[in-house]
Amino acid sequence: MEDLNAILAPGMLVRHPDHSEWGIGQVQSNVGGRVTVNFPDTGKIVIDGRRIALVPVFDA
Repeated sequence: MEDLNAILAPGMLVRHPDHSEWGIGQVQSNVGGRVTVNFPDTGKIVIDGRRIALVPVFDA
């Protein structure tokens, strides 16, 4: 999973594959497989990129 998240950079938009209710979040950082994402209503969440493959959003 980490390889899929390797392309994520600060400012990119993503969705969490298991929590669509969180909406579209913006990547804050991606360091050592830990991706920090700021979701509109949920706030900042640190995601273990080795376990969860975030879905990039290109059409928002």
